[in-house]
Amino acid sequence: MNQDQKLNVSNTQPIENEELCPMPDIAKLIGGKWKLIILQILIFKGKKRFNQLRRLLGGITQTMLTNQLRALESDGLVERKVFAEVPPRVEYTATPRAMALTNMFKAMHQWWVEGQEKLR
Repeated sequence: MNQDQKLNVSNTQPIENEELCPMPDIAKLIGGKWKLIILQILIFKGKKRFNQLRRLLGGITQTMLTNQLRALESDGLVERKVFAEVPPRVEYTATPRAMALTNMFKAMHQWWVEGQEKLR
């Protein structure tokens, strides 16, 4: 069995019209250093407050986290809920659109595990 068959690549269809390829748009939505990690946390660990996310991410600045969350919210991938409390409480959750990425994250995880096993 060749490498393509092992990876099941031989069953994929080539993109006939590259103009219709959504990859550039997808990269804008979830690309970058932090967006995928933020989404992974919210998808698999549930709602989080700002400082909880910041601690889980480690190394991200407050400004960068704010910018990434705003971008994800404007793209419909993250929902921000503000509670009228003193001090104000804000929680972030993955939207149903983001939850649809669950299988993609699982597939990336499986790809990583299989790649690591081959290195051993």
